[in-house]
Amino acid sequence: MRQLLAVAAGLVVLAASACSAPTPPRAAAPSATPTGPATLPAPTGPRPVGTTTLYLTDTSRPDPWDLDVDTRELKVTLWYPAKRRDGERAPYMTPKESELLLKGSRVTGAPYDTLSKTRTNAVKDADPAGRGLPLVVLSPGFTKPVSTLTSLAEDLASRGYVVAGIDHTHESYATTFPDGRVAECLACDSDTDPGFGPRVVQGRAADVSFVLDRLPSEWDGSGLIDRSRIAMAGQSIGGAAAMAAMLKDSRVRAGIDMDGTTYARIPKSGFSRPFMFIGAPQHVPGGRDTSWDRDWKRLTGWKRWLVLSGTDHQSFTDLPLLSGALGIRPAPGALSAARSAELTRTYVAAFLDRHLKSRPQPLLEGPSSRSPEVKFCPATCGTP
Repeated sequence: MRQLLAVAAGLVVLAASACSAPTPPRAAAPSATPTGPATLPAPTGPRPVGTTTLYLTDTSRPDPWDLDVDTRELKVTLWYPAKRRDGERAPYMTPKESELLLKGSRVTGAPYDTLSKTRTNAVKDADPAGRGLPLVVLSPGFTKPVSTLTSLAEDLASRGYVVAGIDHTHESYATTFPDGRVAECLACDSDTDPGFGPRVVQGRAADVSFVLDRLPSEWDGSGLIDRSRIAMAGQSIGGAAAMAAMLKDSRVRAGIDMDGTTYARIPKSGFSRPFMFIGAPQHVPGGRDTSWDRDWKRLTGWKRWLVLSGTDHQSFTDLPLLSGALGIRPAPGALSAARSAELTRTYVAAFLDRHLKSRPQPLLEGPSSRSPEVKFCPATCGTP
């Protein structure tokens, strides 16, 4: 059920993922003159950030979307604390990836290579630094590359995490491999099929387990990682995949779902590992998406359910930060791109610091006057 969704409370920019709850049609936000290349906000942690890319092949299973391929190829982007701040900044995406993403999303107000000019903060192939660092796996929304979570990934790396972002091949508009092949969105032809959501999250859970298996042998910097401290976060169907991965793989100790309808069913006996829902107002109890209501009752361990006023489905990604470069104005009343990025980074990091670094986080204990947009459900967030 792909449809144009608002970015940051009403900004229509990119096609919605198949995992979001149905959203009523909205008029497109008015276009504006593109403002030039976007610049992602600087990371807030003290450490320099490096990034590199791995290409992995799982020979034990076929590709779930390309019936002519008997292996599963994955692109994995790593962000990590680095030894230096100077050096070439990593590209956000290639011009071809930008073109296919904007065409697939029906964005026509800016040149198709616009997103390839986005300025990042991580140094390409910088030497990693540190030891005993927690690992966070990131999974993006349907049709989106993991680069749309770069701001969050860079921030976590600056705070002392290794981040592994997975591009789930054929589930985004474009994934480029080293030999120049561009894998397009074959799954987009199936997103109205019965059982599509469960099929996607189970496939992504398998991708996650494979990456965790291979990372120690495939990345020279894997010695930084404390493999007893692993968490996963995702946006949209990537958030749903976080739950699915935790149910499948006990190595994932904690999880975050950012505005994603869930599909993997929690056993009646419950699920005790820490989990946090954080999303837009459609996810209030009894709202349009009731999957969180169902799962909340079966989460028996530490849990939080946060709803951010003024946000929409894409507010937990980089897309609002890119809206100026795309020449699209936010809707009236939308939370600003800078504020939505700040809140997402802050609450995600607080959750991970608590559960992977054992650091107390008063921010997660209840409403804060410093963050009036954040409602703690089900007690303080109200109903639609």
